[in-house]
Amino acid sequence: MSESLSHAQRIEAGLARRYRAERRFRMYGIVAIAAAIGFLALLLTAIGFRGAGAFQQTEIALEITFDEALIKDNDWQGMVKASLGKAFPDVTGRRDKRNLYGLASSGAGFDLRAMVLADPALAGRTQTVWLPASDDVDMLMKGVIDRTLPEGDRRITDQEIAWIDALAAQNRIDLKFNTRFFTSGDSREPELAGILGALTGSLFSLFVCFILSFPLGVMAAVYLQEFAPKNIWTDIIEVNINNLAAVPSIVFGLLGLGILLNVMHLPRSASLVGGIVLALMTMPTVIIAGRAALQSVPPSIREAALGMGASPVQTVLHHVLPLAMPGMLTGAIIGMARALGESAPLLMIGMVAFVVDIPKTLTDASTALPVQIYLWADSPERAFSERTAAAIIVLLAFLITMNMVAIVMRKKFERKW
Repeated sequence: MSESLSHAQRIEAGLARRYRAERRFRMYGIVAIAAAIGFLALLLTAIGFRGAGAFQQTEIALEITFDEALIKDNDWQGMVKASLGKAFPDVTGRRDKRNLYGLASSGAGFDLRAMVLADPALAGRTQTVWLPASDDVDMLMKGVIDRTLPEGDRRITDQEIAWIDALAAQNRIDLKFNTRFFTSGDSREPELAGILGALTGSLFSLFVCFILSFPLGVMAAVYLQEFAPKNIWTDIIEVNINNLAAVPSIVFGLLGLGILLNVMHLPRSASLVGGIVLALMTMPTVIIAGRAALQSVPPSIREAALGMGASPVQTVLHHVLPLAMPGMLTGAIIGMARALGESAPLLMIGMVAFVVDIPKTLTDASTALPVQIYLWADSPERAFSERTAAAIIVLLAFLITMNMVAIVMRKKFERKW
């Protein structure tokens, strides 16, 4: 009796140890997940706080006289200088005038030019116009430049701060929503820089990537999974496809540089070339996801179609492929989301060039959103720091949206067998 009792006690002690180990393992998993979420939240919060300022831009209200002589001479910035001179008539020194004129952005005249082109009747009239301030004024208004520091330790003088305070007292300087950030291309001046050019280049590249990688990837997956004979050659192909999915992206950039640019002489820094390189990088992912989707279709579907007299090609095209298509599209979207965030292959084919104009076609010179972030992050101008973070926010929003679309498509069209 005592022996059986001690045996039962040993079993209970062993079970207790197992339960404790299971609880510890579960706790480790919860701690790991919480740490990962915490680090992710910290990263997103830091980017959000840093980039929030880029969605606002300081603007100055000036009484602009659209002088016909200045319009004829194409001296649009001269109108801005004349308006600032009238606002502060006591400023006479050459250096003081240069500092005064520097309150407005050096690109403010382009806004006046666009207004006159849109409405030629403005010539000869005087009108209050809100124009972008310089990046230093913008940084001061946002509190990035500490006005309490000694004058020698900041990029803006006490006299300029006095002018800004005078404009603020007259309600002629304010922070407004920065629509230019979403409607303009790149610029040397931070207050004029926008992401539309880079965003358009990314969308063009993704369009080329999808048009090339998805059909070819689906056809390759269908052949390998449904029709290819199982021999050493198909095994070699499968191994190489899996290896290509793990190849560093910069290798595809070198391939694009060596073949597409140097041999085929396609236009450098074009969305067409960027899309082809991204398609080569994405295609292995599409093939692997497509084969997995085809494998998930039950064999009974194929057997039923063949039993009703359908040919193997009809069975695949009319029955198997439609059922596997949601999984294939999900894999393609995830692969394109990865391609959207790639910068290394695009740098190799010249999409790192400074491009101001918005690309209109696939062969126009352009850049991409990740490359634009890289360029701004390398800029010495302090105002580009918040625009870098803002561009990262936009890129993350697109990536999250694409992954959400993939999840919704999988949930909506997924068949449970």
